[in-house]
Amino acid sequence: MPRLYLIRHGKPAATWGGHDDDPGLDATGQAQAEAARDFLLALPAAERPSRVVSSPLARCRETAEPTARALGVEVEIDPGVGEIPTPANLAAADRGDWLKAAFQGAWRDIQGDLDYDAWRRDVAAALVARGDTAVFSHFVAINAVVSCLTGDDQVVGFRPDHTSITVLESDGKTLTLVEKGREASTGVL
Repeated sequence: MPRLYLIRHGKPAATWGGHDDDPGLDATGQAQAEAARDFLLALPAAERPSRVVSSPLARCRETAEPTARALGVEVEIDPGVGEIPTPANLAAADRGDWLKAAFQGAWRDIQGDLDYDAWRRDVAAALVARGDTAVFSHFVAINAVVSCLTGDDQVVGFRPDHTSITVLESDGKTLTLVEKGREASTGVL
């Protein structure tokens, strides 16, 4: 069955509430992106991804680039695997507090102008038709997919570390969780 590798971006140069709304990777993140590439290239040929998909944000695109170069493919940008949308009326400076509150509860309880329970299902749906693909995404989006597949309604069901690789399989109609990626030993960021 075709495999998908759901990879959290490498360590960014800035975090929530910083001066850069779309930071790229720091030096550690760049090394993590190369390590993710090396892991994916070391897979048996039948399991190796042939496509590379990324969230539109710089930290994901920069994490995806070494893998795409090594595979000789272009990075496909897909907003469907992007970061959780911030409520329209929320100031950028308040995003960190909003996320911290969301992390404490269930998908249906997230406050905002969007049905976040539906958003998590949409993220999973964006992956169903993708086989043999490395997908570079975000902490919350990865939790969205895993929560759908495990039936766990909590926003944070596990804490994927930077460049953690969660393995999925798809028959083109359904996704199956094969293995959660490596968890962070500390907080999200």
